[in-house]
Amino acid sequence: MGSHESALRVPLLEQPRSLAEVTSDIAGIIERPSTFGWWLAFLPAVSLLCLGIVAVSYQIATGIGTWGLNKTIGWAFDITNFVFWVGIGHAGTLISAILFLFRQRWRTSVARAAEAMTIFAVMCAGIFPLIHMGRPWRFFWMLPYPNERGSLWVNFRSPLMWDFFAISTYFLISLLFWYVGLIPDLATLRDRAKPGLRKNVLTFFSCGWDGSHRTWHRYEMVYMLLAGLATPLVLSVHTIVSLDFAAGIVPGWHTTIFPPYFVAGAILSGMAMVLLLMIVLRSVLNLRDYLTLRHFEPMTKVILAVSLMVGLAYGTEFFTALYSPSQYEQFIFMDRATGSLAWGYWIMVVCNVLVPQLFWFPAVRKNLGMIFAICVLINVGMWFERFVIIVSSLQHDFLPSSWSSYAPTLVEWATFAGSFGLFFTMFLLFIRFLPVISIGEVKGVLAYGRHHAGQEEVHHES
Repeated sequence: MGSHESALRVPLLEQPRSLAEVTSDIAGIIERPSTFGWWLAFLPAVSLLCLGIVAVSYQIATGIGTWGLNKTIGWAFDITNFVFWVGIGHAGTLISAILFLFRQRWRTSVARAAEAMTIFAVMCAGIFPLIHMGRPWRFFWMLPYPNERGSLWVNFRSPLMWDFFAISTYFLISLLFWYVGLIPDLATLRDRAKPGLRKNVLTFFSCGWDGSHRTWHRYEMVYMLLAGLATPLVLSVHTIVSLDFAAGIVPGWHTTIFPPYFVAGAILSGMAMVLLLMIVLRSVLNLRDYLTLRHFEPMTKVILAVSLMVGLAYGTEFFTALYSPSQYEQFIFMDRATGSLAWGYWIMVVCNVLVPQLFWFPAVRKNLGMIFAICVLINVGMWFERFVIIVSSLQHDFLPSSWSSYAPTLVEWATFAGSFGLFFTMFLLFIRFLPVISIGEVKGVLAYGRHHAGQEEVHHES
């Protein structure tokens, strides 16, 4: 069957594919034995995870005195990593829910992996507040559960309580959204599986999917409702995380720009992480026909736009501090740019504001090596953004007599490395056992930008 490409719409897939070929290409990744490249990535990831488990076990057994905290700096590495991972998780829902509601078809090949990234990143984020509590087995005290201890109740005025509700809600909705999107593909895998345990498991989780018109209609309705429910959570979660700081009176934190500032930063780091994962998947799983430059270029433009917003936020908070009558605010911001953490501050500015400006050039947006390098630098810059905000403000409080410095210990570094181990281990297991690209959604855009010759002739004759 002949076809030609539209002069106005660029096809989303590199080469024309039939419906059967799409199923075979994506499901085949799961049905084939693990490749050498997968094991090459999985073993270091598991090693990092084991290192993190040892570090967390040691600090739970010994106490958080194993960290580099002191009486002045009570939050540092843990809350930095917590905010960093929550930010990473934002782009998944952004791509899945918001771009779905705006009918952006280029999201079809990247949405599934981005949603998985969100879930695993939120899991990594949840580790740090739990350890920070000192007694993680008492985490349920954060819940407003009925108890028999009289008036003992959680403190609803605490931003940490708002964090608990915001992040747990975000995680549950993201998990549900991801699972609902998987159901048609699980049914496809079920129909291809041989009788046995795997087929029984797929049958259970595919919820009796039969592929009828009525089933598809109900599925699309539920999927759209979940997308509408998840969209405000993208904005609310990091807004609430930013209130951990904005609700305090510490110089450098007490500012109303934090909610939009944090949301923009989260989208920047999350989109950069999605691009990193997509570039690696494209090479390792041989998905060049499904993850094309047509998918990467819009994401680089989003990063460029958000980077400009982040740059505006940096300039605005600096101007606001220097223009304010508070000498404490003025000192903190001058200290960030010229003090002991100035190296971190300028890494932040260069990586988050200056480096993404390279995406103005089409040649850079089409060069995957350049995109990969820029995205790595953006994530480095975004981690330093959180570190500088937290440590620079805490180490120079109102009283010079209580000023102190901070340096992370090996236990903290090992815990941070372990969180990356958890993230990549979970992601690698995901691509090994579940379709990394949505089979059903890709089939829906096969004709995008292409017209079948037979249909074209019928159209002209009519």
